[in-house]
Amino acid sequence: MKEFISDFNKLVKLRLTLTVVFSASISFLIGATQQGDIIWFNWALLTVGGFLVTGAANGFNEIIEKDLDKLMERTMDRPLPAGRMTTGQALVLSVFMGIAGTLVLVNLNFIAGLISVFSIFLYAFVYTPLKQKLPIAVWVGAIPGALPPLIGYYAAFESSGFGLAYAAVSEKAVVITPLVLFAIQFFWQFPHFWAIAWVADDDYKRAGFRLLPTTRKDKGSAWMIFISAALMIPVGFLPMYFGFGGWIFTIVSLIGALMFTWYGIQHLKKMEISTAKRIMFTSFAYLPITQLVLLLDFKPF
Repeated sequence: MKEFISDFNKLVKLRLTLTVVFSASISFLIGATQQGDIIWFNWALLTVGGFLVTGAANGFNEIIEKDLDKLMERTMDRPLPAGRMTTGQALVLSVFMGIAGTLVLVNLNFIAGLISVFSIFLYAFVYTPLKQKLPIAVWVGAIPGALPPLIGYYAAFESSGFGLAYAAVSEKAVVITPLVLFAIQFFWQFPHFWAIAWVADDDYKRAGFRLLPTTRKDKGSAWMIFISAALMIPVGFLPMYFGFGGWIFTIVSLIGALMFTWYGIQHLKKMEISTAKRIMFTSFAYLPITQLVLLLDFKPF
């Protein structure tokens, strides 16, 4: 049983899944704050549904890449490439999680459920195959990677069908706020994933993955990492610009973005694994901290 739990955690990429669920749950609380009423049971349902949907997407990803995972040190101990779990077992688990998670989210909110299905499809069946072919895969993958805030935010609104129950809520609350939450997480992923791709480039090459902007650790990729890091500065001002983020969030976001930019400059100069790691570790801290601060500093319309 202990071995199964360990393998299940690796199949669903537990740390990544928990990060996604955290992002969605914070956005749920922001959406609930917008309405003035937090329904904690629905928050629990979102957490469970989000975990299942994300776990399913990661499971499908590992099924598709099981032969490639054997080639990389960072993934060869996953249950499928290591032979501790069959493809059939992984498929049954992933399909069950996908269906169960989608049903939970659809019953919670139709739009949230619809977005979750789109997210699974785009991540597992579009982004995953592209990783070996084109560096544009990172751009494609950034879309499902930024959808959890949308899922979480809309899940806070009771709705039995598309567009229902939103009439009494301002347009900014149901359009602008979730799109800004999406934008922040979308742009954050580029310095995050490109820094990881730089650090793990030798390992990725063994599986034929092309995730750096130019497919190589060259000046062009370093420039793209720097530009993506610097873009976090204006992105952090979006909540205040649209009227739902306060000064506290803006200052914290700016500090994080300036750290991104400074480390991006250092990486552009040195182009070393150590400088890429500084960007990577900054990205690990930036998103959860700014999301928590935005929740505390959120200003409903």
